[in-house]
Amino acid sequence: MCGIIGYVGKRDAYPILIKGLHRLEYRGYDSAGVALINEAGKLNVFKAKGKVAELETFATDKDTTGHIGIAHTRWATHGEPNTANAHPHYSASERLAIIHNGIIENYSVLKAGLMQEGYSFKSDTDTEVLVQLIEYTQVDRHVDLRTAVQLALQQVIGAYAIVVLDQEHPDTLIAARKGSPLVVGIGDDEYFLASDATPIVEYTDKVIYIEDEEVVTISNDREVEIVTIGNVQKPPEIQRLEMSLSQLEKGGYPHFMLKEIFEQPRTLTDSMRGRINLRQDNISLSGFIDNRERFINAKRIIITACGTSWHAGLIAMYAIEEFARIPVEVEYSSEFRYRRPVIDKDDVVIAISQSGETADTLAAIQLAKERGAFIFAICNVVGASIPRVSHSGCYTHAGPEIGVASTKAFTAQVVALTMLALCIGKEKGTLSPDKYFAIVRELGQIPDKIERVLGQNKRIAEFAKMFMYAQSFIYLGRGYNFPVALEGALKLKEISYIHAEGYPAAEMKHGPIALISREMPVVVVAPQCGTYEKVVSNIQEIKARKGRVIAIVTEGDDLISKIADFVIEVPRTEECLTPLLTVIPLQLIAYHIAVVKDCDVDQPRNLAKSVTVE
Repeated sequence: MCGIIGYVGKRDAYPILIKGLHRLEYRGYDSAGVALINEAGKLNVFKAKGKVAELETFATDKDTTGHIGIAHTRWATHGEPNTANAHPHYSASERLAIIHNGIIENYSVLKAGLMQEGYSFKSDTDTEVLVQLIEYTQVDRHVDLRTAVQLALQQVIGAYAIVVLDQEHPDTLIAARKGSPLVVGIGDDEYFLASDATPIVEYTDKVIYIEDEEVVTISNDREVEIVTIGNVQKPPEIQRLEMSLSQLEKGGYPHFMLKEIFEQPRTLTDSMRGRINLRQDNISLSGFIDNRERFINAKRIIITACGTSWHAGLIAMYAIEEFARIPVEVEYSSEFRYRRPVIDKDDVVIAISQSGETADTLAAIQLAKERGAFIFAICNVVGASIPRVSHSGCYTHAGPEIGVASTKAFTAQVVALTMLALCIGKEKGTLSPDKYFAIVRELGQIPDKIERVLGQNKRIAEFAKMFMYAQSFIYLGRGYNFPVALEGALKLKEISYIHAEGYPAAEMKHGPIALISREMPVVVVAPQCGTYEKVVSNIQEIKARKGRVIAIVTEGDDLISKIADFVIEVPRTEECLTPLLTVIPLQLIAYHIAVVKDCDVDQPRNLAKSVTVE
């Protein structure tokens, strides 16, 4: 969740660290801080409540010199967002400073033991406990800092990515990870450490992804050294970044979210490139081809994910069951990992995660893997933890997604999952060739059709103004578009702070209809497909009770357009592909309502992009 960055080299560290924090701010923005060792060898820590801009203001007249430093932007777990709880945290002697992403679950036990040794604490965080433990270990055991970190972490239960700065070694950073991401960037006579590659790509395309329970030492005068907590040497594995600096800029858009909504025609083209051959009407997924037997012989497919990725999984359930006739269960990772699920060696588990670092999903697939299931990952970030621990998978290639509310990552996931469902159905013979070819051809047309939907952006922005004072929304859909209703409601909640609920349209009469009034906008996802007439009946029930209806319909619909208050048209397509079109207006509605409400669209309150803690 939190964003961490470190630098050691010949340049001034502070500008690099601040720019890095801005790039990482989507991971948390409750408070921010920086620690630097200046030319005189003094370790300075500066912290501020709020966003990185507040830290910059606070540090304006401070000594921010130095060629080594660490910095942090926080998503609060232990302790409220304030300056005292902001990172970095000093050790008792103020010789060490630490930044941390994760949760130390046994911090209270460790804290009690340290208090018996005479230690006191200035914050409510688990992180301060860890830096005190490292210093205590170093002093008590008479060991160097890296050994102290190794020994201290052997006592820790929980997740962490940490970077430690030592005033007595002003050219060295010690870092470690378990369950939270950490990457090393290798420049020319300089090194970078960060939660992900976004703050690094400006300076280098050479990175090392640190694995769980590894401790890394970086210094100006020697190569990167990696050892395990148990002191086993590991050779660094250098990889190339598949990311460009331009992907991290707004490109003239007022918000990253709007930019990412408008990028979807391109990102979906990228997701399909090299996988769909429109001349031959064929899909080729290497992750499927290499594991064909596991898929076609699967007795059950379990999809595990969180949030928006879970909604993509629901759409995949409809597609896989329709095309491949394999039973599918879609599980919240946070529940799946704790409910003692029944998992068989003939099961296939599909894990979906934009970041590839979602803590609950990572734990869920590790559980399934231990039970003998085959793990297939759908992920956007190359080199992330989830694809590394999975047996196989498919990258979505949506590019970096900076806006906290997911948009382009969702549609890329749906495309990847649809291609997988088509491959399974074709190989099993449960999907007719004519239907397979028709859907493949139509997939190739989806980017252009999304462009047509985006052409209605200004009109959507205008009528969205009418709903800025709404207290609640209901979103309705059926079949493939029920998950779209859930996703639309989630987007509105995330960025506008308006209460919204998604329901299967037919379930409205089983309770939610009691909420219908003039003040309750109802968004109905109603393309002309299998259950169209049923959804029309649902709309008539709403209108009979004076409800206001915003309908997402197929181009040329002349029935719902006469009933609904507002209509947004999407091009006609195959039923299984309608979510790729119907979700676009819902993303735009949420965005424009949030804008007129003057909400922080890219960094909504209490949220962070990559949920690396439980």
